Amino acid sequence: MSEQRLQTHFKPKTGSDRVAYYMTRLLRFFADKFFAQRYGHRAVVLETVAAVPGMVGGALQHLKSIRRIKSDEGWIRTLLEEAENERMHLMTFIEIAQPNRFERLLIMLVQGIFYNSFFLLYLISPRTAHRFVGYLEEEAVYSYTEYLEGIDSGLYENVPAPRIAIDYWQLPEDARLREVILAVRADEAKHRDVNHDFANQLNP
Repeated sequence: MSEQRLQTHFKPKTGSDRVAYYMTRLLRFFADKFFAQRYGHRAVVLETVAAVPGMVGGALQHLKSIRRIKSDEGWIRTLLEEAENERMHLMTFIEIAQPNRFERLLIMLVQGIFYNSFFLLYLISPRTAHRFVGYLEEEAVYSYTEYLEGIDSGLYENVPAPRIAIDYWQLPEDARLREVILAVRADEAKHRDVNHDFANQLNP
């Protein structure tokens, strides 16, 4: 995937799109203030949040399919696979960043707050929820691009890839952090496109 393709942005077109976009910008503001340039720790909290929507969306689409006795058109499997993929991102960056006790507590708090908030958002407006995830993934691509630039400039150490990442992405045995981030960023770009597409398929 080209660098230009990686950095694509969906311009808000409706009121729900704008709500989703500004919610994302607010979260970005707090992430920038709290973590500054600590990208390994930022990634841990980012992936804690990112692992929630697929599971919530998959569960609610599952119930909707049963309730309406109608095919889900592949949405459930796609969303649950997204949730599993994001969980593996989290497990990988926990190995890399080694969060302290406070940051582990923050993970628990963020997960609890975000899960319930996103659950309500999905019940109220699935379109807004998917657009919101699309924008979150846009920010993830941007953040991981900055992380890569920091590694290339020598700002961050290009440490060996953890075993969990080598096994999951089938990386070479001598893979480094840079290869892990490239794999994660490609995943995030895919999730971005899928969620923007799902939002486009739903009524405003």
